[in-house]
Amino acid sequence: MTVSARPLRLSTADAGFEAAFRARLFWSSSTDAAIEERVASILADVQQRGDAAVLEYTERFDGVRGATMAQLELGAGELEAAFAQIPAEQREALLFAADRIRRYHQAQKQASGESWSYRDEHGTLLGQKVTPLDRVGIYVPGGKAAYPSSVLMNAIPAHVAGVPQIVMVVPTPAGKDSSTGLGERNPLVLAAAHVAGVSQVFTIGGAQAVAALAYGTATVPRVDKITGPGNAYVAAAKRRVFGVVGIDMIAGPSEILVLADGSAPPDWVAMDLFSQAEHDEMAQSILLCPDAAYIDRVQAEIDRLLPQMARRDTIAASLNGRGVLVQTRSMEEACAISNQVAPEHLEVSSDEPHRWEPLLRHAGAIFLGAYTSESLGDYCAGPNHVLPTGATARFSSPLGVYDFQKRSSLIEVSATGAQSLGKVASVLARGEGLQAHAMAAEMRLE
Repeated sequence: MTVSARPLRLSTADAGFEAAFRARLFWSSSTDAAIEERVASILADVQQRGDAAVLEYTERFDGVRGATMAQLELGAGELEAAFAQIPAEQREALLFAADRIRRYHQAQKQASGESWSYRDEHGTLLGQKVTPLDRVGIYVPGGKAAYPSSVLMNAIPAHVAGVPQIVMVVPTPAGKDSSTGLGERNPLVLAAAHVAGVSQVFTIGGAQAVAALAYGTATVPRVDKITGPGNAYVAAAKRRVFGVVGIDMIAGPSEILVLADGSAPPDWVAMDLFSQAEHDEMAQSILLCPDAAYIDRVQAEIDRLLPQMARRDTIAASLNGRGVLVQTRSMEEACAISNQVAPEHLEVSSDEPHRWEPLLRHAGAIFLGAYTSESLGDYCAGPNHVLPTGATARFSSPLGVYDFQKRSSLIEVSATGAQSLGKVASVLARGEGLQAHAMAAEMRLE
């Protein structure tokens, strides 16, 4: 059976454009009630029974039978052995990507991640102390595929921030590695953990892994924040444990929006649309372009290239269900629509990308120029690939060093400063009816 992909074709000149486009964009972040109920039960069970519950759910969901927690924890020696085991080409690629990711996040830390203070005219010290979190947990998906890039993108900024302990969890479903019965432990993922400086690794996943990180067990240490993407169960668990621990975000399906002026080869644009569509059926790929003939050429390349793709069924389902090709009246209008969408990945496929970049306000990451494929950002360009989805780029940012730091205000009031500040504080506190507040300030007045 021939697989075809026909993204919805729209024009902003059409009377019903806005309604049709909004309907295509819509994705509900709410989870299924049955998932929520199961996740709540798992979290409560792990909180109460700890390691025993983690082992039980790991057997039930991943098929790992008869394992102990000691067998599910990987030591530094095993990570180093995995690094030595993988092909030299993969070792070099990991080191290259890790170096670029580390350098980018070091620059990020230097720009905004240092403590600061000053003294005012009375000698009072005011400032901010920036300190790393004590311990973080990173969730690395491991069901349908292996994601060493997720290890690098989550662990390296935490390491740069100065987090002393990074705990990684990754599911290793059984049935793929009959020699151990412990599931497939992907050497490239473990090698990435070695390169990124991960402290501890546990081969557990799902809601039970999130619960173990959030509440702690006899074996898995309790963390202060959990980052990294996962399936609906992982997302629901992260949502429920927020407040007990910090989380990075609730990730939705992957997204790409391409702004094209018709100057780039159309097969490049078609493949960039594929690059997100191949993630899963709910991923979204959007093209905005003022040139109808160019959109026709992109569709022709979609038709030509799709049969060659290993994940063509997933790509076709994604493009048919959520893909859209939009003819705009101008590039300016395309930029305005892009701001409304606030996509996770935004490609400016143009021979003059810096003309359009000032018009773009909301995106997780902006890829400038035809040579800047989104896939380079996923693996080795340097900036983080953990990005806000579902239009949350309107108010949130990529994962970064700042996600693994916290800030404490510094205040040291001088005797002179206490005279002026105390009088003001007294007036405001009494205005609020808080006598003890006022008197605490007044006692320090000469």
